[in-house]
Amino acid sequence: QVQLVESGGGLVQPGGSLRLSCAASGIIFRFYDMNWYRQAPGKQRELVAAITVGGSANYANSVKGRFTISRDNAGRMVYLQMNSLKPEDTAVYYCNANGGSANYWGQGTQVTVSS
Repeated sequence: QVQLVESGGGLVQPGGSLRLSCAASGIIFRFYDMNWYRQAPGKQRELVAAITVGGSANYANSVKGRFTISRDNAGRMVYLQMNSLKPEDTAVYYCNANGGSANYWGQGTQVTVSS
């Protein structure tokens, strides 16, 4: 049974930081590209950050320079360090594992940026 479990969301003031974590089980983690998506109310889900099996990272333009994605293959974890948070970063953040023909999602964690 595949599980992706996100944690680390919460309420933070503008300019603050959060670190999201995603724990994977039931997959051969090192064979999967790992992604973070987010979905704000009334908006489509969007790709925020991606890290390949080889460790190459890419980011949405809106978060470049503020967010950092990383992975720990031994621990089967993927992280999203979010700095200089803005109100427009408010959304539910989802962990995604993409193995080509296999694609899995976590349940999401809420991030709210507000004063």
